[in-house]
Amino acid sequence: MLGRVQHRDIVLRAVAAACKLVREAPTESPDAEWTDFRIHVVSAVSEAFNNIVLHSYAGRDDGIIEMNIRTRRNFISVELRDFGSSFDPDEIPMPDLDLLPESGLGMFIIKELMDVSYRPGRPNVLTLSKRLAGKEGDA
Repeated sequence: MLGRVQHRDIVLRAVAAACKLVREAPTESPDAEWTDFRIHVVSAVSEAFNNIVLHSYAGRDDGIIEMNIRTRRNFISVELRDFGSSFDPDEIPMPDLDLLPESGLGMFIIKELMDVSYRPGRPNVLTLSKRLAGKEGDA
């Protein structure tokens, strides 16, 4: 899809739907553990998508973002590929949370919520993965 903030809703709906495939047997009343899992995944992907649009493509409206979602029991992996500017996630400074900054929290939030892997290049590949807490997934 085009890397535009207006397309974030499409991405987040797909990710939220994929989270439902992670559970062994979805129930009508989800437990807090699964609800937190889903919120973490959707929030982290939202931050990652925003970062690609705002930083990797830096205002361009023709950038492409490819997404690949993989699920298995108790596990999800979301891979985002873009062809914009690369960055080193380890060089992003820790925000001063005492100052309550209005921006600059994206990578902090992503790293707090998900396991992160990043490979710069053409394309840049950001992989966010998460296991449902306390559960073992199928190999």
